[in-house]
Amino acid sequence: MMIGMTHDIVPYMTTKVRIDRAGRIVLPKPIRKALDIGPGDLLELENVGERITLRRVRGGVPLAKEEGVLVFRAGQPLAASVTDDLLEQIREERDRQNLAPPNEL
Repeated sequence: MMIGMTHDIVPYMTTKVRIDRAGRIVLPKPIRKALDIGPGDLLELENVGERITLRRVRGGVPLAKEEGVLVFRAGQPLAASVTDDLLEQIREERDRQNLAPPNEL
């Protein structure tokens, strides 16, 4: 497997991994740590010829379920005021969509 990055997070790396009987592989811990990949993260797999590429899917809001609660994982702590403002924006948009007459959507 070849692992290379285009955003300078991790230097280019080549390593070998073994597929188990269930068809699984284990990503080396230094790569998981450097790319902030954890349980439940979604990866996109692409194959071209004999090459396989895995990319972390980083779309929308990075939410993860931890102990039954959705947690925003930004990689660094956020001030409470930032999350409060974001929640307010989300709620206002939701209210606009839910309260708008059907022909205004």
